[in-house]
Amino acid sequence: MNIRAKMLEKTGNLRSTSDIQAEEVRRPATAPKTGPGMAAALAAANMRIQELEAAGAQSELDLTEIVANPWQPRKVFDPVRLSELAESIREVGLVEPIIVRRAEKGYQLIAGERRLRAHQMIDKPNIRAIVVECSDQDMAVLALVENVNREDLADYEVGQSLRRSEAEFPNRKRMAEALGMSRAGLYRFLSFETLPDFIRKDLDLRPRLLGGNAAQDLVTVIRKHGDAGVTAAKELWPLVAAGKMEQGRIAAAVKALATRRSSPSGAAANERNIEKFFSGKQHAGSITRDSDSFTVKIKAGVLSEAQETLIRELISRMFSAQPDEKR
Repeated sequence: MNIRAKMLEKTGNLRSTSDIQAEEVRRPATAPKTGPGMAAALAAANMRIQELEAAGAQSELDLTEIVANPWQPRKVFDPVRLSELAESIREVGLVEPIIVRRAEKGYQLIAGERRLRAHQMIDKPNIRAIVVECSDQDMAVLALVENVNREDLADYEVGQSLRRSEAEFPNRKRMAEALGMSRAGLYRFLSFETLPDFIRKDLDLRPRLLGGNAAQDLVTVIRKHGDAGVTAAKELWPLVAAGKMEQGRIAAAVKALATRRSSPSGAAANERNIEKFFSGKQHAGSITRDSDSFTVKIKAGVLSEAQETLIRELISRMFSAQPDEKR
C-alpha cells in the first residue's frame, strides 16, 4: 500500500471544509463548526489526486518538456534520499508515475518532484507521467498540503510557497480554509516575508535556521523598535546563523539590545536591567546590567562540571583576544 493510500485509510472518515453545510454553522443555539484541520485537508488533497489520475491519460514524456511546479514549497532536497530513490528507479523502474498538466510550452509538474529529480539523476530521457486537467488553485493546494504534512519541510519553505499561492485565493480566510489551517497559523507562516533581507538571504540557503514562532516573535520586536530593532537584529543574527544562539532567544535579545540603545543617556546610566533565564522550567539564574557592571549569576547545582568548564573557556577566549581583534 503506497503512502497516499495509507493516509486515505487513516483520514477517510474526516470531513473536508466544503462538506460542512451552511445551515450547520448558522444555528444560533449551537457552537460554531470549525474546519477539521490539516488531516482532512490532506485526505481531500489525496482524493483529488486520485480523481485526477483516474481522469488523466498516461504517457511517456521527455524530461526536457517538464517544468517545475511554481507552488512547490520545498527548496532543499536531501541528496542521500534522492540517490536512494534514483537507485531504486534504476533497478525496478518508476513504480508511481508523476502527474503533470499541459502548459503553454510542454508540461508543468503537479505531483512527484522527488521522483522527477531522481529520474534525472539516472540519465533516462523519458519518464512515465499522467497528463491531467488542473486549475491553478488546485495546483497550489495540492503542493502545499502534500508538503506541509511532512515533518522535514521547514517553516520558511512553507511560508514562501504560501506567499506565492496567495494570489490564487480571494482572501486569506478562504486560503486558510482550503488548507485546513487556522488563520493564526497561516499568519505565522506568512511572517517570514516581513523579515529583513539579510535574514531571508540566509534562510534561502538554510531554511531551518528559524522556525515560524521565532520568526513571528522577531518580526513583532523589529516592527516595534523600528530602525533600532533592525540594527540590533543585524548584529545578533550572525550568532543564530553560526549556531551560537538558539533561534528562540533572538527576539528577546534584539528587544533587550534595541531598548538599551534607544533609552536616553541619563536614564541608561541609572537603569538597572535584570534578565532571568531558565533551564527547562527551573529558574537557573539571571543577567544584571547597570552603569557599573555586567553580572551573570547561575544557581548552584544547575551547571554540570562540563558546562562550567565551557563557560570558563568562553570567558577566557573573550578576554584574551589581541587588542586589534577587539571592537
